[in-house]
Amino acid sequence: MKIAILGTRGIPNNYGGFEQFADILSQGLVQKGHEVTVYCSGSHLYKSHLYNGVQLIHKYDPENRIGTIGQFIYDFLCILDARKRDFDFVYMLGYGSSSIWQGIFCKSKPFVITNMDGLEWKRNKYSKKVKLFLRFAEKLAVRNSSYLIADSKGIQTYLKNTYNVKSTYLPYGSFIFIDANQDEIKTFDVQVYEYDMLVARFEPENNIEMILQAYVQSITHRQLLLVGNYKHNKFGLRMFNQYNNVDKRIRFIGAIYDQRTLNNLRYFSNLYFHGHSVGGTNPSLLEAMGSSALICYHDNEFNRAIVNEDGFAFSDSKTLTNIINNTMKTQLQHYIEHNLHKIANIYSWKNIIDQYEYFFKGIKDQS
Repeated sequence: MKIAILGTRGIPNNYGGFEQFADILSQGLVQKGHEVTVYCSGSHLYKSHLYNGVQLIHKYDPENRIGTIGQFIYDFLCILDARKRDFDFVYMLGYGSSSIWQGIFCKSKPFVITNMDGLEWKRNKYSKKVKLFLRFAEKLAVRNSSYLIADSKGIQTYLKNTYNVKSTYLPYGSFIFIDANQDEIKTFDVQVYEYDMLVARFEPENNIEMILQAYVQSITHRQLLLVGNYKHNKFGLRMFNQYNNVDKRIRFIGAIYDQRTLNNLRYFSNLYFHGHSVGGTNPSLLEAMGSSALICYHDNEFNRAIVNEDGFAFSDSKTLTNIINNTMKTQLQHYIEHNLHKIANIYSWKNIIDQYEYFFKGIKDQS
């Protein structure tokens, strides 16, 4: 089968969740004998047209120069190019700026499949006008897609209740990290289980400020490592300026894209905070579970569906402060073992890639 993946900044991943997903899924499908193409931003640092058997097509992307409107231009150029090629499937990761162009595909071929991601229009960073547009874009994606993918049961239920449409539940995956090495964390001047951490984009809906407030109020001696590009937006810079010099335990590390480094930091951390509140199944949560992290998660239907009782839920800083003060990973290995079992039996990348292949083949066999 010939499959194109659109909607990311490209692979290899050096940005975020969808890029990581495209990176692993594309390679997995290639290893199964399929022809996979990933569309990449022209500003991506990796300029080769081939990556571990995956074909790459780079398109002009002026977002860094002209702002958000550049996303529309980039998506339009990707879709226009994909329309000319003989793909069996075009898999759109997210909808946003791409949904207004999806209608230019012919209805017969290729099949246009959209991963509906999370509830983008709920993100606090957007103005009222942008939120209205994202609601409209969501409707367009539902209307113009041949098939819909929901990466969480919560999103699947939302699509059914809101649009009365069927979607296929296909979550993200993760690997189980087994080669932990304490030497890998020495660079960060931390000791095993003597620090807590989070990995997230600096966005309000990821509840980073709530986590910071709780940490300032706590009495723990542990450090808090915040992994993410805080320099990327106004909110991140505000968090840095407000908290960096207030509490010596709080450390803004910046972005880390080396997966081995991230996995070791997660493995040897005491608490791993996951504050995401509007997405579906978040890749970083599954990666943390696969890295034997002890999960402390924002209490919402998306996170609860995955972690449930095998972690600590919070919805306010007071609850979170209490968790920080009274939780030691060494006493809670059963939580970690339960989450590793989930990764091995439900969310393993092998299982997820097999499910995607079965999904694509099922559509093709019916056509």
